[in-house]
Amino acid sequence: MTVVRRRGESLESMLKRFRKSVSKNKILSTVRKKRYHITRGERARIKKRKGIQRARRRERKKAARLNRRRR
Repeated sequence: MTVVRRRGESLESMLKRFRKSVSKNKILSTVRKKRYHITRGERARIKKRKGIQRARRRERKKAARLNRRRR
């Protein structure tokens, strides 16, 4: 990942552009995931847990929408 300094650009704004591009490309999250070896079974458990969390979040949002309609 490279960021070229623009004419008249401060180091702070260049660093801000670099951080923005890193977060946009999800580089840090990928590095954090690959930092340690995760077995296939552990990966499946994590995936299942995240799926359950997503489902619960959807249900909460759905219930909140229904409660707003009733008022």
